[in-house]
Amino acid sequence: MSGQLGLEGFFWSLLREAALIGGWLAVKAVLDKGPVITISFKTAEGLEEGKTKLKYKDVVIGLVRTVNLSEDRTKVIVTADMDKDADGLIVSDTSFWVVRPRISGGSVSGLGTLLSGSYIGVDIGKSKKKQLAFTGLEVPPVIPTDAPGREFVLHSTDLGSLDVGSPVFFRRLQVGQVTGYALDKDGKDVTLNIFVNAPYNKFVTPNTRFWQASGVDMTLSANGISVQTQSVVSILIGGLAFETPASSIGMEEAKPNTAFQLAENRAEAMKRPDGITDTRIMVFNESIRGLLPGAPVDFMGIDIGEVVSIHTEFDPVRKKFTVPVVVRIYPERLSSRRLNGPKTGRLIRDPKANYDALVAQGLRAQLRTGNLLTGQLYIALDFFPDAPKAKIDWSTDPVEFPTIQGSLTDLREAATRIMAKLDKIDFESIGSNLQQTLQGTNSVVKKVDKVEFEAIGTDLRQTLQSTTRLMDHLDTQVVPEAKGMIEDARRALVSADKLLASDSPLLMDTQAAMSEIARAARSVRILSDYLEQHPEALISGKKEDGK
Repeated sequence: MSGQLGLEGFFWSLLREAALIGGWLAVKAVLDKGPVITISFKTAEGLEEGKTKLKYKDVVIGLVRTVNLSEDRTKVIVTADMDKDADGLIVSDTSFWVVRPRISGGSVSGLGTLLSGSYIGVDIGKSKKKQLAFTGLEVPPVIPTDAPGREFVLHSTDLGSLDVGSPVFFRRLQVGQVTGYALDKDGKDVTLNIFVNAPYNKFVTPNTRFWQASGVDMTLSANGISVQTQSVVSILIGGLAFETPASSIGMEEAKPNTAFQLAENRAEAMKRPDGITDTRIMVFNESIRGLLPGAPVDFMGIDIGEVVSIHTEFDPVRKKFTVPVVVRIYPERLSSRRLNGPKTGRLIRDPKANYDALVAQGLRAQLRTGNLLTGQLYIALDFFPDAPKAKIDWSTDPVEFPTIQGSLTDLREAATRIMAKLDKIDFESIGSNLQQTLQGTNSVVKKVDKVEFEAIGTDLRQTLQSTTRLMDHLDTQVVPEAKGMIEDARRALVSADKLLASDSPLLMDTQAAMSEIARAARSVRILSDYLEQHPEALISGKKEDGK
């Protein structure tokens, strides 16, 4: 009996201990239990109840409990049990996304999930406010919240070939990436978010210039053809680049989320003004074919501005069309300095008076050819002391700057005048007289062969008369070289004629006389043959060999 009581007491004692252990485990489970959160995703791809884990820095901090459709059936609601240690990590700006194999922005991620299965990635926020309901990200964040560096904002007219994860280059080194983009509410621009890794973020100042470095940047301008690229990666997937002008190096770092304008290329980015700009309008009365927006405004070889837009305007009073060209001038690039002293900056001391004085000295805007191959033009500011007087009307907006006719127009007008004069030359009479001269020359040669001196004299006189008539028909506009050739031949014939008509002892020297006559005849014949093959020599002159 006592043994039975002892066994029963042991059994009850064991039950009490089991109950105590169970209770303790239950209490411990309640005490160790973390928060329960809900995350909404567009789809449940890769998610499984009781299997899919939540990881932060590859450490498991939770487990998916259920996966259900939302009441409106537009998304999936995931309920997850978080560890107690993760209680302080679940704040309002914490991010969740499904990690699966993904290719984006030239990088490949999530390959490990091919064997282990998908999981929910977690990026802990910096907020202090707790939250239990979240909306999952469809695209994982490119930069962890605790990554060292700084984020900036860029504004662009279009996205180009950029995407989340596209690289950001500095001196052809990848120093950051695009973290996101969105279309502005008015639909006019695109806003991009970029992240520049430390320590490279210190090279971004308020005056830093950003531009599209996607693909191959080929620029055809008045300065010629320029080809630039950042890397093979940027050629394939696009990218951005930035640079700080030398004048701005040493400035303080740009603050986080500082906004910058994104340029289409480096040339456009670097020619943007460091400070203020002056808008001017220049009216031209000639063809501006070859002048494009973005063309430089040049002063003494330095780009001090650029063309903004080109228009046409009809003057009802003069019944003429003009071409107003709007330009931007960067006055910071026009500086003044004291005698034997440092520079004092732009022409800020009464700039209107300075401009008026320069215009009074003949400063004008003129169209010039920047590239003979492409025919592109640029605007040059130069001094023309003989230019008609002009004054700037400062009451207009924008202010009109005086111009002068381009050198190309003067060249075209000169060519037109030359062609008009050439049209007046009687080439038919010149050819007829030239033919008579040639016939006379042939007769002279035949007479020389027969040593018939009297006939030679007659023929030489006839040849001389024909040559004289040829000279009379040549217009004064004929090139001096061609006229000189004929004049030499005429003088040779005169000398031969005098030789035959005089009583000079040289007449007794038959060989010398025949040599002189032959030279005269050859000169005329050579001239005739040359003009027959090259009639243009009457206009352009005899060309030198090899030219």
